[in-house]
Amino acid sequence: MVAVTSASAAEQERPARVSGIDKIERRRVALAESALKTLGELGYARTSLREIANNSEFTHGVVHYYFRDKIDLISYCVRYYKTKCARRYDEVVETATSGEELVTGFLAKMTQTLVDETPMHKLWYDLRAQSMFEEQLRPDVEAIDKLLEEMIWRILGRYADLTASMPTVDAPTAYALVDGLFEQAVVGYAANPDKTPDLLTDRLLQVLPKLVAP
Repeated sequence: MVAVTSASAAEQERPARVSGIDKIERRRVALAESALKTLGELGYARTSLREIANNSEFTHGVVHYYFRDKIDLISYCVRYYKTKCARRYDEVVETATSGEELVTGFLAKMTQTLVDETPMHKLWYDLRAQSMFEEQLRPDVEAIDKLLEEMIWRILGRYADLTASMPTVDAPTAYALVDGLFEQAVVGYAANPDKTPDLLTDRLLQVLPKLVAP
């Protein structure tokens, strides 16, 4: 009886094995993180699996083993990155105690990601444009767009609560307006990095109050 108890205790203390699926997903994440820099620099059209392998610690064979083609890899990379982006404003939404505090925190994070992660945003907009021609890209692009739309709607909903108001537009419209200004800033940042963050802030400050009403 004692032996059985000891064996059970040993089983409980033994680290849980990582399943084959978990190992594959972890390797895909590692490949995505390694590939994002190259993708951000070269964009969709100029990037190949071999190019990604040449600029990473992984061989072309390893990259091809985990991703069937370029579209599969790029879609995964952008989905991985944008999923993290969609949660970057959660702390601001949860901790803000006034509309002004929420807007200040939101704009600070948005301008920071514009400056720090411009290549990743360029890749996303590149991929979204390519989805008009590459049918294989559309499901992932639509899913990412929906994720980002929900992010903007959470922010606007909280802003409305804090200002005792109601949204004047629906979620797709709010997303289109805010995302349109951000995409414009991503394009403008390459030509005018000094002024573009402030321009983005000014334009969003004009738009956000118009998206709610008492």
